Amino acid sequence: MVSLAVVGVTAVAMVVMWLIRADVRVDALDVVLPVVAMMGVLLRERWPVVALVVATGATLAYYPLSSLDGPIIFLPFVALFTAADRGHLAAAIVTGATAVLAMGLGETGDVRHVDDSAFAMIAGWVVAAIAGGSVSRNRRAYLQEAERRVREAEQGREAEARRRAGEERLRIARELHDVLGHNVSMINVQASAALHGLKKRPEDAEAALRAIKETSKETLRELRTTLGVLRQVDEDAPTAPADSLARVDALVEASGLAVRTEVLGDLDRVPVEVDLAATRIIREALTNVSRHSGTDAATLTIANKAGNILIEVEDDGPGAAFTEGSGFGLRGMRERAEALGGRLEAGPRPGGGFRVAAELPLNGVS
Repeated sequence: MVSLAVVGVTAVAMVVMWLIRADVRVDALDVVLPVVAMMGVLLRERWPVVALVVATGATLAYYPLSSLDGPIIFLPFVALFTAADRGHLAAAIVTGATAVLAMGLGETGDVRHVDDSAFAMIAGWVVAAIAGGSVSRNRRAYLQEAERRVREAEQGREAEARRRAGEERLRIARELHDVLGHNVSMINVQASAALHGLKKRPEDAEAALRAIKETSKETLRELRTTLGVLRQVDEDAPTAPADSLARVDALVEASGLAVRTEVLGDLDRVPVEVDLAATRIIREALTNVSRHSGTDAATLTIANKAGNILIEVEDDGPGAAFTEGSGFGLRGMRERAEALGGRLEAGPRPGGGFRVAAELPLNGVS
């Protein structure tokens, strides 16, 4: 569109000049050279260097050879700007310098076609056209780079959001596994005890059924709380206190095992993340004892020592041996510890039974 506008204005100006100067005879060069220069400008989008050479050459030939001084001098400036804007800066500089030099050499005779001020102005226009094209190219490159960085930043934010969503899904899956796995396991153990003692010791069966009722109620409460977070709806907050190291006795009692507990150090000011991870690890470890150890007794040691929460759960049952790191329960416990910068070891004891030991740094919360 710009090329057509420039060529159109130049053509109209040439026709008007021919009509005004009716006393001057117009020859073939007065028509051919302007047409060639205008055709060169029309080619500037596809072949900027060719357009530059054609427009500049036709213009340089026009003024010494034509009968009329038409306004086609502006066409080479358009071609110079386009060549520099398209990245052909060297071609634009060489062509512009050659044109100025040719004009200077052409004025060495007795007849002066261009005075000094006009020559300086034309040279200034040549420099301005090349500089303008170069600035336009640099600005366009800057804007493209800025857009690229914005796109990369947006993609980075989307990738980070996806990563965080994946981590959140993993955390929720781990929470559900811990809650449901532990409580359903307790229900299974108590149901087995109830069935076993229903005829021989009805009082034990009644206690087991009560434990099943309380455990199933707790399971539903925690499941409802988790789903409520996922749905992001306004619901009444749970009335029962959450698991905590400060209430480890209640946690141990809910396991249904005979657990000998030893607590060393203050557990009242443990960071929430560490407190949650520690209680989940204890729950899962006691659940594994109930499921696999073949015994109903375990030892639990919790210590706040040297800036770390140390947890150890041991049993001496004859149950199936675990492979280090196997199973979703052990994997979930290990991931919880590592997420806080800690570590977890789990495996058979040398003298029989199984041992889970975790170390959770108090200052490792990220």
